[in-house]
Amino acid sequence: MKLITEYISHKLSYSIEEAKGGKKNTFLEGVFMQAENQNKNGRIYTREVLTSAVDKFVNEQVITGRAVGELNHPDGPQINLDKVSHRITELKWDGNNVMGKALILDTPMGQIVKGLVEGGVQLGVSSRGMGSLTMKNGVNYVKDDFLLNTIDIVQDPSAPNAYVNGIMEGVSYEMDRPGHFIKTIEKGETEVKEPIKEGYSEEQQSAGFGHFLSKL
Repeated sequence: MKLITEYISHKLSYSIEEAKGGKKNTFLEGVFMQAENQNKNGRIYTREVLTSAVDKFVNEQVITGRAVGELNHPDGPQINLDKVSHRITELKWDGNNVMGKALILDTPMGQIVKGLVEGGVQLGVSSRGMGSLTMKNGVNYVKDDFLLNTIDIVQDPSAPNAYVNGIMEGVSYEMDRPGHFIKTIEKGETEVKEPIKEGYSEEQQSAGFGHFLSKL
C-alpha cells in the first residue's frame, strides 16, 4: 500500500461559534474530498471506494472523537499528537463532494492555524490515506483497499502543481495491526537482523536473508 495525499483546491470557510461558558470555537468548513472526479494528481476515487472509506472513518474516528489531523502532512501515515491542530467533527455527502467541518483546537499547532486565519492566510485541506492504484484507460483509479487516515490542514498552494503527485514513490507500507502501518523495507531490515546473530547456522542465515530480500 502507498501513502496517498490529495489536496482539495476548493476555498474553505471559517466560522466562530460560541460554546458553553462563553468560549468561542473556530471551525473550518468546506469540501474535504471528492469522488468521480479526476483530481490534480490525475487520480479518481469512485463513489463506492470513497463511501466505504469515509463511512469507516466516520464510524471509527469521527463519532468517537478521535478524528484529529495535523498542520501540514507528515512523511508517514501515523498521527503525531504533538502536531495535531484540529478535530474533524463532521463528514457528509453533497453530490460527489464530501463536505467536512473541523474544530480548530487549542494546541500549539491549532494556535498557529488560528493566527494564520486571523492574518488572512488562505489554508486548505488535504486527505491522507493508504491504498493502491490501478490504471484504467490511462487514468489511475484508487482501489477498494483505500483507508482514510485523516484530513490535514495545509497551505493553499498558488501553483496548480505545487503538490506534485501526492504519492511517496518507492515507499510501501503494511498494516501490522489495526490503524498502525510500517514501511515494508523497515520491516525487512528488522527481520534480517535476527538470523545473522552469532549462533545461527549458514543455512539459517541464508534463509533469513532470502526472506528479507522477498520483502523488498
